[in-house]
Amino acid sequence: MAAADGGVSRLASQRAVVIFGTSNCCMCHAVKTLFSELGVGWAVHELDKDPGGKDMEKALARMVGRSPPVPAVFIGGKLVGPTDQVMALHLRGKLVPLLREAGALWL
Repeated sequence: MAAADGGVSRLASQRAVVIFGTSNCCMCHAVKTLFSELGVGWAVHELDKDPGGKDMEKALARMVGRSPPVPAVFIGGKLVGPTDQVMALHLRGKLVPLLREAGALWL
């Protein structure tokens, strides 16, 4: 039996930064690019390529409060949200400290 959240919590806690997205999502690409430019290593779970992707997508939609829920970004195992939330944190100068706290950045 699958977890109530489709396994999202388990996957989200496996790395400091975890992105749930789809392979053709332009906003997912934008978030990945931002993290790469910041020097952050991230893991991505592409829901359209995962056999359990539909269950994870439903769980993420409940967590994020919208559908489609991608990209859904987790930092330190905690849901940060979709692109607009990540970009808002970055513009307010709060993303880098959050990444440091999660162990995703060392400098």
